[in-house]
Amino acid sequence: MRIAFAGTPAFAADALKALHAAGHDIALVLTQPDRPAGRGLQLQSSAVKQVAMAAGLPLAQPRSLRLDGRWPDDAQAAQQALLAASPQVLVVAAYGLILPAWTLALPGRGCLNIHASLLPRWRGAAPIQRALQAGDARTGITIMQMDAGLDTGDVLLAEALDIGPHDTSASLLEGLGQLGARLIVRSLEGLDGLQAKRQPQPAEGVTYAHKIDKAEGWVNWSDTAAAIERRLRAFDPAPGCFTRLEGHVYKLWSAQVWEGATSAGGAVPGTLL
Repeated sequence: MRIAFAGTPAFAADALKALHAAGHDIALVLTQPDRPAGRGLQLQSSAVKQVAMAAGLPLAQPRSLRLDGRWPDDAQAAQQALLAASPQVLVVAAYGLILPAWTLALPGRGCLNIHASLLPRWRGAAPIQRALQAGDARTGITIMQMDAGLDTGDVLLAEALDIGPHDTSASLLEGLGQLGARLIVRSLEGLDGLQAKRQPQPAEGVTYAHKIDKAEGWVNWSDTAAAIERRLRAFDPAPGCFTRLEGHVYKLWSAQVWEGATSAGGAVPGTLL
């Protein structure tokens, strides 16, 4: 199938590699512009860009796709590139830019999104972190036919993945990336049947995975031990969790809930014993 692909992080790169290996004609890859990263703040290419360049795939890095937005020249160039690519379908995975109406309407078979949750639970920007933070027992991948709403499109295919007691966002992301790659290849293989039988998302069970704010990393010691432990795993590797002790800021990476422990001398939660 002739496709275009839009994605940015490693989660999306897994899918791009799988689609390329499966023999699809990838006519264009969209990814976000290079960003400063690391201690030296040198420009760094996204994981998707690295895969596209290694495979010799056509690449575009617009700052926006909105023709009436802040960077209309970028959007117009991306529009012309997509029109020239003439994809049958656009596959989207953690792209990080809003797709306007003209983008959704361009491919003949529409746009498919690889979403890292079992929709309608955890629509939005941070489904992996919010599932861990909430203590969900499982998550998964949903292949969704995109519409104008926020992760509201019909479901084509979904598969669950158990969340282990020691999973972090990093480990869960790795498993979900591999699952998403397998499911998008399977979806394109059976696209006719899946689109004919696509299922609207149920109205019940909708939750929103709001974008993670760095300030959420500060530990609130009045939370339960279980909630704090889940937050540490949810925010590993980013933004991490922090606390202050004797004027210094400490970054916390792992913890264990001590079942049945009692605070010595009635100490306030968060006191170092």
